[in-house]
Amino acid sequence: MPRYFLLIALMLIGCSESEAPKSSAKSTELPVIEAETITVSEMDWPRIVRSQGSLFPDEVATLGIKVEGRVVDVHVDLGDVVSAGEPLVTVYQDDFKLMVDQAEAQLRQARSAVGLKPDDPIEKLQPVNAPPVKEQRALWDEATANLRRADELLAQNAIVRAEYDQIASAERVAAARYDSSLNSVQEKIANISVQQAMYELAKEDLANTVLKSPFNAVVQRRIVAPGTYVKVGDPLVVLVRVDKLRYRGTVPERLSQMINIGQPVELEIESISDPQKTNVTRISPLLDQMSRALMFEAVVENSEGILRAGLFAEASVIVDPDAQAVVIPVDAVVQFAGSEKVWKVVEGKVSEQIVLLGDRREGLVRILKGLEPGDVILGNAKGGQAGVMADAKPEEKVEEDKSS
Repeated sequence: MPRYFLLIALMLIGCSESEAPKSSAKSTELPVIEAETITVSEMDWPRIVRSQGSLFPDEVATLGIKVEGRVVDVHVDLGDVVSAGEPLVTVYQDDFKLMVDQAEAQLRQARSAVGLKPDDPIEKLQPVNAPPVKEQRALWDEATANLRRADELLAQNAIVRAEYDQIASAERVAAARYDSSLNSVQEKIANISVQQAMYELAKEDLANTVLKSPFNAVVQRRIVAPGTYVKVGDPLVVLVRVDKLRYRGTVPERLSQMINIGQPVELEIESISDPQKTNVTRISPLLDQMSRALMFEAVVENSEGILRAGLFAEASVIVDPDAQAVVIPVDAVVQFAGSEKVWKVVEGKVSEQIVLLGDRREGLVRILKGLEPGDVILGNAKGGQAGVMADAKPEEKVEEDKSS
């Protein structure tokens, strides 16, 4: 009897051991997943270097006046928009007007001394045609004729030698006086040029009593007020040119060799909805020794005055427009426990794959490590899990069951 119970107990133990693997197989069976998949591939992904900087005015000018005097009027104030040639500051002009009148009178006097009319150009005057020169020429011609007659009379012994010498001396004196008059006229012609220059300088000083804008600009600062006595070069007004702005940004030393003139630049400004597109226009010849960064400039058109100098901007410089990269949708990536992963499909089996991400653009993200072109992943990572794809081939599922 005891042997019978022992046999039954052994049979029960054997049955329980044979059924254990079946229950284990059922517990490790992978779920079937129904989800859309995408095939990883390379696509155009221009290489971009990002930079941060600010917008600066194209020109900043602190203007001074070229003459000294008392300020009569200030025509502009802070924030005024001025055009090239528009008056900014005017100083007392009466003294300068008198100087112009004086210089003009001296010029007329110098011209009349050589017989030039007010409208006659100085190039028209020939020194030999000047009245003083003509007078001395006539006297010289008369002395020359007397000398010729004296030569004839001396040959005939009609005059004495002393009288002849007197006539010859008179001819030489007349010639010298002619040369002197010619030099005098040439000196007066030169004096006309001097007086003309003085007249022009007087007119320029009068014009300089009005300080004018050298370019289209905005008044950043007004320094003087009416009644202030200013000297030559004293600062009066500060202008900034903002129809064009200069973006100045920096890139680290490791990226400095990638920046070249003409590369496309896209500026993102927080207060402006649309990005500003431009190109690299200038590059610093050296790196900053403190920050080890390279500065570059990009000119931004601002004819409508939307942008303001001093705004912070983030720049994206396209250094390689033909570059390609492995790119997938952002939805195909899920973050878990501080790492990013995707659900990769290999022969119908879904498993997680850790990836290293790069920059993101318009719903896509660049894969630096973890995927290769041709890999298949789930299009939406949030609903993914380890399992078997529903559309996998039957033999793939059988092999999966056997392996489990």
